[in-house]
Amino acid sequence: MNIITLSLGPLGTNCYIVFNHQDCLIFDPSGDADKIIEAVNTNELNPIAICLTHAHFDHIGALESIRNKYNIPVYLHEAESTWLSDPKLNGSSLFGLPEIKCNDADQFLNEGDLHLADFKLKALHVPGHSPGGVSFLFEEGGFIIGGDSLFQGGIGRTDLYGGDMEALLKNIENKLFTLHGDFKVFPGHGSPTTINEEKNHNPFFN
Repeated sequence: MNIITLSLGPLGTNCYIVFNHQDCLIFDPSGDADKIIEAVNTNELNPIAICLTHAHFDHIGALESIRNKYNIPVYLHEAESTWLSDPKLNGSSLFGLPEIKCNDADQFLNEGDLHLADFKLKALHVPGHSPGGVSFLFEEGGFIIGGDSLFQGGIGRTDLYGGDMEALLKNIENKLFTLHGDFKVFPGHGSPTTINEEKNHNPFFN
């Protein structure tokens, strides 16, 4: 399994393209749709779905462009079912940026296994940064697409609508820190890390 990382949009949010042979999943198309399309074309990939770790504006800037380009479904946790079309909820109206209004997701997630073509992954519900925060676990690949829950040496902010610091810390400990320590974490911002690294050195837990 292979991962392409693209830092895109106004906040340099990580967009990930996970592929196995030709099919690929696109996680958090955060902006700069042309760069996502270029990466897909360069690697001769076939996008089959868009998976959102959550619906904040900096993770969805290129959502409609990519959805329309490839005519593929969008997956999002049901707790944020109305956020894509609401600039106040997705935060795009709060920072002096153009408002983002997307169509609703095609499939709403709860925690559990996902089978998308040949991809086997699990949606872990990790609310706290936002109510519908999801980390996508690729157990066979030994990694997670973590969104804005857990960062290298940090955690996601909890001062936006629906944020809850206590819940975030609890969910990281119960959902993420129970995974194998060598599992790699690909976060929404910044560099990759591992479960063990954050369990042992993240200042929010030590």
